[in-house]
Amino acid sequence: MNIQPADRLSTVQEYYFSRKLKEVAKLNAEGKDIISLAIGSPDMPPSQATIDKLCKVAYRPDAHGYQPTVGVPELRQAMAGFYKRWYNVEVDPQTEIQPMIGSKEAILHVTLALCNPGDEVLVPNPGYPTYTSLSKILGQKIVNYDLLESNGWQPDFGQLEQMDLSRVKLMWTNYPNMPTGGDAQRKTYERLVKFAQDHNIVIVNDNPYSLILNDHPQSIMQVEGAKDCCIEFNSMSKSHNMPGWRVGMVVTNSTWIQWILKIKSNIDSGTFRGIQLAAAEAYNNTDDWHSEFNYTNYKRRREIAEQIMDALDCKYDRKSVGMFLWGRIPEKYKTCEELTERVLHEARVFITPGFIFGSNGERYIRISLCAKDENMRDALQRIQQVFN
Repeated sequence: MNIQPADRLSTVQEYYFSRKLKEVAKLNAEGKDIISLAIGSPDMPPSQATIDKLCKVAYRPDAHGYQPTVGVPELRQAMAGFYKRWYNVEVDPQTEIQPMIGSKEAILHVTLALCNPGDEVLVPNPGYPTYTSLSKILGQKIVNYDLLESNGWQPDFGQLEQMDLSRVKLMWTNYPNMPTGGDAQRKTYERLVKFAQDHNIVIVNDNPYSLILNDHPQSIMQVEGAKDCCIEFNSMSKSHNMPGWRVGMVVTNSTWIQWILKIKSNIDSGTFRGIQLAAAEAYNNTDDWHSEFNYTNYKRRREIAEQIMDALDCKYDRKSVGMFLWGRIPEKYKTCEELTERVLHEARVFITPGFIFGSNGERYIRISLCAKDENMRDALQRIQQVFN
């Protein structure tokens, strides 16, 4: 047989972490004991009430059948309550929310619902690689727009206005920003809404980090008129320590929700009821829980990450937010990977080279705060021994 892969496979590569973690596993098998400060997967557990709810529902004999693709009413109501509690935004749980199996699924479904092959999409550089890879798989043309340190990692609207936007259907944004930690700004959100209205472009803001090391969570939906021209993703992976549960949401106007649901209902058959009801319970986590898990713990780890950056002679923004620390490498290194490979093989610590997020990340590295304090301290000691 002479079977060839689909042409779309030639447009993408295996996800960097999928490939690199194989190398790390091999090093560990050789006894190297690599400390990973690369992946943004919270290592802390969900609240006890969340776990208890999952277990309780799992024992019910009526909980194991197919579930509604739209999500159970309890989850939709809890998601609306989340937007009211943290952003003071009113969202209709019946018509303006769609639960999702995480943000990656949401990227896929929104693109399928809104974009035709050949449509152009604006993708931030640096930015989450999946915005690019899924768009390529689905046949859209990627048009990058720059995010620069000198502009606080915010869009340059002067540059955007000079582009040919006639074929642009959708614009990806991500605030608080990953990988840079640039915080959401109300003026940026306001300009994005106006940009969408002026150019008939859908803004999709990916917003999973707003509760992490952040005193003032913001949403693009706080801007008047945003629901008419914007879509926002939110996720329980980061803010509720539930990355493996795969629970996220899409918030937008009722018309676009129905378009997205039409795609989703043809792809999956609903999430296990126990996960949905446990997720609804998690949205009731107390302020004290959020203060401990989304602020105090990450603040302590952030201080260690800053010491690691100092040991590597990297420059970073002390005002950045989220669960990563982004640092500019010294000029003596030709590439960021030259530094990260030395850290991996000499200090036995895995950190992320910024080039995987786009060309504007080529002079940067990223440290994840999703590791136990003792592991981060061990990583600091190893790096200090090699680089000091």
